[in-house]
Amino acid sequence: MKSEKRQMLHHLIENAGGCAITDGGFATQLEKHGASINDSLWSAIYLIKDPNLIKQVHLEYLEAGADILVTSSYQATLPGFASKGLSIEEGESLLERSVKLAVEARDTFWSSAKRNPGNKYRRALVAASIGSYGAYLANGSEYSGCYGPDVDLKKLKDFHRRRLQVLVEAGPDLLAFETIPNKLEAQACVELLEEESVNIPSWICFTTVDGENAPSGESFKDCLEAINKSIKVDAVGINCAPPHFIESLICTFKQLTKKAIIVYPNSGGVWDSKAKKWQLPKVFNDDDFGFNATRWRDLGAKIIGGCCRTTPSTIQILSNALREKS
Repeated sequence: MKSEKRQMLHHLIENAGGCAITDGGFATQLEKHGASINDSLWSAIYLIKDPNLIKQVHLEYLEAGADILVTSSYQATLPGFASKGLSIEEGESLLERSVKLAVEARDTFWSSAKRNPGNKYRRALVAASIGSYGAYLANGSEYSGCYGPDVDLKKLKDFHRRRLQVLVEAGPDLLAFETIPNKLEAQACVELLEEESVNIPSWICFTTVDGENAPSGESFKDCLEAINKSIKVDAVGINCAPPHFIESLICTFKQLTKKAIIVYPNSGGVWDSKAKKWQLPKVFNDDDFGFNATRWRDLGAKIIGGCCRTTPSTIQILSNALREKS
């Protein structure tokens, strides 16, 4: 059973013809439904305010062709919930809810899809999102990697540990560590997976602001050192980076790792951490994603999707492009 769990992601990629599709910007789609997410919890505030809307967004991404749903727990942390006056038990319940909502959406959608013999869908996997320490700080430090001198390996593991435990116990198919900005946090994630004996697949995604290094300025070669030694990490790559960086980054990662490569960029622009909004126009529109996705796949990406300012329409076009030419 443990071995089968560990192979789920690889089986999905194989069944998808060598390249699976993850979903797009969760908060972006919430906002399209009128949600206000200018909050320290970001999209996770809707685990409290309107769980049904979260489930609706998951369903919209499934309908668009996503093979993987990423949960709404990116910025959901126990300290973050505590700052809202919630108890530890209430915070843990909300983390569990983030997985439950995605699983319910997946199972509902799959039950319907199976009744249609002509459906083109695969049974999606649910990835529990674990945002970086910088995401919890909500000060933009996931895009700088500068956590300060008081943040060491132990502090990062202590910060992530209970959230990881609760999310794993909630029953996702895999774990998604997202927007990791430095080598130290990557090492913390790897060590936690080992210490907690996690037996489901996981991926670790960095971001980048220069297209060549992690936000901390450390090389990806250095950042991947601990990941490459780990049997607990199944895929590695880039999320929430400008899309025009992706082609060269796939080539770089192919030289640095034998792990499956995952990319889900934003649509471009600059995140203003003070104003809590995106500045500058998009670099890529939906058709650009569709056109470039086939190039990213051919270069070696095994999982492709979108991040901030992408929507189900982005994933629909991306899905059509990949499946049409696979």
